[in-house]
Amino acid sequence: MALTRSQVENIANLARLEITEEEIPVYVDNLSRIIDFVDQLENARTDHVEPMAHPLNMSQPLRADEVTERNLRDRVQANAAQTEAGLYLVPKVIE
Repeated sequence: MALTRSQVENIANLARLEITEEEIPVYVDNLSRIIDFVDQLENARTDHVEPMAHPLNMSQPLRADEVTERNLRDRVQANAAQTEAGLYLVPKVIE
């Protein structure tokens, strides 16, 4: 599918691209070739291809969901100037 000059100008306008008069034929040719390539991909037969999440046949090693550290919040917040309900209280900096 070959794009026209006006289509490329419209695409450039939508993308907020500033292209010169000399660049327009180059963009027409390059974008037309990209669209032709996508058209070729659409014609590929994928009837018997299973969808996959990753191109490699691998699995994600997962660790057990276990608590490995104690809750030390009170001990950590003991040095804070002000805390309330487990939160640090700080002076207001935005009016």
